[in-house]
Amino acid sequence: MSDFAAVHAYLRDLQDRLCAGFEGMDGGRFAQDEWTRPEGGGGRSRVLKEGAVFEQAGVGFSDVSGATLPASATAHRPELAGAPWRAAGVSLVIHPRNPHAPTAHANVRYFEARPRGRDPIWWFGGGFDLTPFYPVDEDVRHWHGVARDLCAPFGATRYAEHKAWCDRYFFLKHRDEARGVGGLFYDDLHADGFERCFAYTRAVGDAFLDAYLPIVARRKDTPYGEREREFQLYRRGRYVEFNLVWDRGTLFGLQSGGRTESILMSLPPRVRFEYQWTPEPGSAEARLADYLKPRDWLSE
Repeated sequence: MSDFAAVHAYLRDLQDRLCAGFEGMDGGRFAQDEWTRPEGGGGRSRVLKEGAVFEQAGVGFSDVSGATLPASATAHRPELAGAPWRAAGVSLVIHPRNPHAPTAHANVRYFEARPRGRDPIWWFGGGFDLTPFYPVDEDVRHWHGVARDLCAPFGATRYAEHKAWCDRYFFLKHRDEARGVGGLFYDDLHADGFERCFAYTRAVGDAFLDAYLPIVARRKDTPYGEREREFQLYRRGRYVEFNLVWDRGTLFGLQSGGRTESILMSLPPRVRFEYQWTPEPGSAEARLADYLKPRDWLSE
């Protein structure tokens, strides 16, 4: 038996805890924007801008519903066509100021549809992934170590499966490169029953600060200059490309009548694009290419 009220309560509390963690490191404060949508539901978007550590951090909560799903959401699930639906989630993207501190993304969500004459159809999805510009092996191993440990109570293969799913999903096919160094990704999680799937989703959401904040603490004061800053802005362009070209969550949000500002708050505040630019061979910037391919980070 599903329990939307329990998911809703957890997600609102998760947003509070995440924002408190980021504020504790940065010293700045999130501005909150509450919103509703005519089709049903709403949410609260929180953004920290021009902080001491985070150039921009967005943490959004939404609980939205509708009478029918957009065609893009039912193309592979025809049984959901015409069904009323409701979805709730927390999504965050963090863009640090220092180029040596990686960008990070996390999302946990729950979806429920009620086809007429049938039992509700529900599933969980989510994960987190890391996008460094000047990667450090210690940081990557820490990130994946937290991911592996949170997966351990849910089966011996859970980490490997959801890491591989992340590697496949966060991949810029038109560039033939990964968005970053991966993490966890899962969708349509329902086979283990509601309670166990909800427990795993809570484990993913609860582990994010443990995975990310120690990395930022190590890198936020690393000296950098204009060269590093310009490379950071250039690589942020790849982040924009993925979100606007490949990300299914962005597409679903826009096609289902979601709030555009909240959907696109994941984009970096500053970014640049260059025509046919390549880093100098042997440079710190060229080194990034070795990290933009799926690897078994914990066994190397």
